Amino acid sequence: MATKAKAKKKSRLIPLGDRVVVKREEAETTTSGGIVLPDSAQDKPQKGSVISVGDGHTKSDGTKLALSVKEGDRVLFSSYGGEEINLGDEDYLLLRESDILATF
Repeated sequence: MATKAKAKKKSRLIPLGDRVVVKREEAETTTSGGIVLPDSAQDKPQKGSVISVGDGHTKSDGTKLALSVKEGDRVLFSSYGGEEINLGDEDYLLLRESDILATF
């Protein structure tokens, strides 16, 4: 008999190299004027929060360059960059650091 008191283990996606895992922000459901947007009219946001980062980019001489973003940073990324990943109930985006345009 399994106990309900056991906490669910949260799977953690750890990227390799110069990759970054980002949790995309939710899409806006209304315009600034108060018009409700249907799902088909909503754009995927290009903003999100960094969940985890890889160990860095490997240069041709074998040395590692650390990434400039860290866990918890809010980032702006290119709209067509990265791979959509679904783990359990959560959706993530796996990006190269070069697909990140800015932090804020």
